[in-house]
This record gives sequence, C-alpha cells and structure tokens, in this order.
Amino acid sequence: MSKYSSAENAVTIIKSKDKVFVHGSAATPVVLLTALEKRAPELSAVEIISLSTYGDMPLAKLAYKGSFFFNSLFVSQNIREVVSAGMGSYIPVFLSEIPTLFHQNIIKLDVALIHVSPPDQHGYCSLGVSVDITMAAIKNAKYVIAQVNNKMPRTQGDGILHISEINIMVEVEQELPEIDYAKVINSTEMQIGMHCATLVEDGATLQMGIGSIPDAVLSQLGNHKNLGVHTEMFSIGIIDLLNKGVINNKFKQKHRRKVVTAFAIGNRAMYDFIHENPVFSFLESDYVNDAYIISKNPRVTAINSAIEIDLTGQVCADSIGTKQFSGVGGQIDFMRGASLSEGGKPIIAMSSVTNKGLSKIVPFLKEGAGVVSTRANVHYVVTEYGIAYLYGKNLLDRAKALVEIAHPQHREALTKGIFERFGSNNF
Repeated sequence: MSKYSSAENAVTIIKSKDKVFVHGSAATPVVLLTALEKRAPELSAVEIISLSTYGDMPLAKLAYKGSFFFNSLFVSQNIREVVSAGMGSYIPVFLSEIPTLFHQNIIKLDVALIHVSPPDQHGYCSLGVSVDITMAAIKNAKYVIAQVNNKMPRTQGDGILHISEINIMVEVEQELPEIDYAKVINSTEMQIGMHCATLVEDGATLQMGIGSIPDAVLSQLGNHKNLGVHTEMFSIGIIDLLNKGVINNKFKQKHRRKVVTAFAIGNRAMYDFIHENPVFSFLESDYVNDAYIISKNPRVTAINSAIEIDLTGQVCADSIGTKQFSGVGGQIDFMRGASLSEGGKPIIAMSSVTNKGLSKIVPFLKEGAGVVSTRANVHYVVTEYGIAYLYGKNLLDRAKALVEIAHPQHREALTKGIFERFGSNNF
C-alpha cells in the first residue's frame, strides 16, 4: 500500500487541541501548512510548535485566532505579529535543551509535519538542511507527515530516516526559501566585520549565525589559515572560504575535516553545494550545542548578536522590552562553549545604534527585556567603533569600555549614566 497521498488528505489526521510540530528554517513544509490552513474553520486550539520558520506561514493570520495557537520555541519574523496579538507565546529554552523537552514528554507531540528529500534506493530520506530538533520531534510524535521534495538536498549526519518511520508522504516540487545577506552588507556592518576578523586566530573554530554581520566577518577572513566550523547554523558566507581552503577543519578535535551544523539557509547554489557533500555533517542540536562538546575544539570563536546591552554587559538578544522578537536560541550554548575552549573567544557583535538612531548600548535594559547572556558570560563586545574587552573587569570599568565603542552622539549621555550609577568620584 502506497504511503503517498495528497496534502489535503494527509492533514485530515490533525484534530482540535492537537500539538503539531512544524519543521523549521529552510525546511518549513509550506505545502502541508497551506493544506492545514484550509481546515481552519473546523479546527480549534491546535497548538503549533516550532523553531524559526522561513517563507510563508499560512496559519499566522489573526482571522485564525481560536483555530491555531503558536507555542513557539523561537519567534521568527513570520509569526511576530500574531504572537504579539495574543495568538501565541514563547517558550524560553536553550537550543541545546529543546530535544529533551520532547524526549521527556514535557512537550507532548501528536503530529509532526516535516520536509524531506525523496527516499533513496534503500528507502531512506534526508531531513536535508534542518536536522536540529526535528529528529527528536519525529521520535516522539504519534504521527509523522512528510512533504517529500526533490529540491531538498540530501545531507549527511543525524537526519536520515527510513520511510517506515513516516506515516504518510506528500510529493511536492518546491524551491526552498533563499536568503543572501552578503548582497546587503552596509559600511557599518563591514567595519564590525573587520574588527571581529582581528579577533579570529588561525586554526580557530568558528560559530556564527545568520545575517549581514556574520557574512561581513566571513568576507574578511580570506587570508586566514586552517579555520574550522562548529556552529548551530550557517549561510552562504562559508562556501567561498571552503572553496579557497581557508576553512578546512584541519585542527578541530571533534569531527575533524567536517563542517558541523544543525541547520542551514542560503541560496540554491548553496543547497546544491551541500547536496551529498561529505564535508558537511548535520547533527542534532542537543549535541551540536552542547557546551562540553563545543569546548573540545580549539580557539572557539563564537560571534553572536544583540538587540541592546547595558553598561554592565547584560545582553538582551530576544526581545524589545516586553515584545518577543526572536528567542534564546543557541547564544548561551556557544558563549559558554567558547569561554571553556582553550583560547576561545565569546563575542557579541552589533551596530552601535538602531535604524532609528537610538543607542544599543544603554544605561539600563528596557523594562521587560529578557537577559539572554548574563554579564558573566560576556567577554568581547564589538561595534563599528571598536572592541570592548569586559572579561575580568569590574562594573565601572566595563561601563567605561562600553562607552568607548558607543556611537559618539550617545557617549555624553552614557557617561552621565555612569556618574548617576557609580558616582563622579569613581570616574
């Protein structure tokens, strides 16, 4: 009996009040979600659980409030509006710990909607560009529906599953979502990239996320040697360095000669590059983001971002005041792993001001803001104006160092903040 079905028929298994896991990143199963959207009038309180999803999210419409609720592990751009409107909430958790939520039934899953490559001659599909928490979801969901797409690259690592582990399959042909931040790097981000690049030593192991700043850093590493990659995700920026031999993973202690990641998003050329490429190992996030595993590699240089940072070094990276903007993700996993690595460097990199010209270095975090990295986790902070080294410094000296890399227009106000907090006699 064939396991193949239409998307509309496949999602009829989903009932009101079910908890439905949705595969994320570039593997967001849009065809299945579009079919589920059609059932909105007949469903109530279906809980959608996922990491960041990309592309269209058909269920994220205020008209479907009551039908769907986003209980999200990371608030991505395509669901921010509905979460802010009360059609969802956020679960604060380290990326390294999310699989445990599934394995221990702290979050119970009824159905998993996933996106895979076609099965090979042995009946094995690949989770492709997004393994992360998805294998744990598959192992613990009662029912698994797979969107099977010949555009999904086959990747090596943990994301291999046999069709016997899938209840029903829906054949599609659909391009994966694409992002290329390298095309929009501005002069500020390039300056930040140049500063960060000076902190990267030959033989270092890199972790960096997605965005213009990570790609700006990578663009400045062409003269480095023997770099490795152990990261929760990567994008287009590492491909050129791999082709040049700058990234060769030669000195890594864990998975030597391999780029280790949990997920990836880029463009079609990148997806074709990683297809069946043995250089890449896509592994589960409870392993990739394990600080102990991370720390075994040499000179782990972890570059993460922030929404704002206060004068003592507390980092808010997931919210704007009380408004949830993203999630904890793997920042602390890698900040801690880098700090435990021999010669490691945990780095927070950000522009000095927002798009509206407001300082991102502030006397106090906004009321309701979440602290993702504590001041004890932060070693380096980088803006376009330079590098502040905070590790081992007291609160006053930290504040002084951060003012020096703030935007010049805001330094006077920040200095006043130091006076008010620590007293003029200490300045």
